[in-house]
Amino acid sequence: MTPALYRLELAPGTRRWASGSIEDGPRVLLDPTWRLDQVLAGASSWAEALEKAFAPSRVRRLPVGARTVAPIENQEVWAAGVTYQRSRDARLEESGGEDAYDRVYRAARPELFFKAAGWRVRGPDAEIGIRSDSAWNVPEPELAVVVGADLSVLGFVLGDDVSSRSIEGENVLYLPQAKVYDGSCALGPAIVPAAVASLPVQVSLTIEREGRTLFRGATLTDRMVRTFEELAGWVGRALTFPVGLVLLTGTGIVPPSSMTLAPGDVVTVAGHGLGELRNRVALVPVRTTGA
Repeated sequence: MTPALYRLELAPGTRRWASGSIEDGPRVLLDPTWRLDQVLAGASSWAEALEKAFAPSRVRRLPVGARTVAPIENQEVWAAGVTYQRSRDARLEESGGEDAYDRVYRAARPELFFKAAGWRVRGPDAEIGIRSDSAWNVPEPELAVVVGADLSVLGFVLGDDVSSRSIEGENVLYLPQAKVYDGSCALGPAIVPAAVASLPVQVSLTIEREGRTLFRGATLTDRMVRTFEELAGWVGRALTFPVGLVLLTGTGIVPPSSMTLAPGDVVTVAGHGLGELRNRVALVPVRTTGA
């Protein structure tokens, strides 16, 4: 069994952590004092926090109706781009040959950008969003690393960096609008401690529409041109993260340009030893002002 940490919603506004396994799901409700914010801040060591989380004596059965939510508290989510050759090729395609993507793929300094505040992140079975003012929308299945305040890599979780390729392709300076909006980031189902994770991870993507499979693809994380520690080091080079962060490490799976997400589609990101993150797609309306 692969040990895993889940975050659960027990009732509206009440969330607690639980321990369990990827294979069997959450099984034991943790003490309310177990907080990811405190652990990643270094209030206690990661090893001590895991010992408490998986101690046999701390058995608190899950209440009926508890549901799994994104395994994150007040951490920011950041993302790295163009870490796989497939991603570089796709970005060149969408931008009409913009050489900035080719240069960053080969450069010492990676592409890094803010993706979401922790409270905005969607969890398993929640809706992810696509912008109504975008004609080309895709999921980006990724392995995410859970990073401590000291920039150490402590765990892994699956993520989906939902993106508007048409907006980003129109102008590279539109990247924040293509990447940051309601429902654009999902994480789950659980955090697997780095010490027990099996690397490299095979990450896969399945997109379904009305019960039929539109796309299926997979990649291995050892195809990345950068290491997890390298990316964590760069994101924290001149920026502090008092309660740690979650860092999406880039995608190596890109659906064909003829395919775009539609409301009602079901997106499943899976990772060997990390479970499945399954989300339904919804349309994010674009609000306009009188200006």
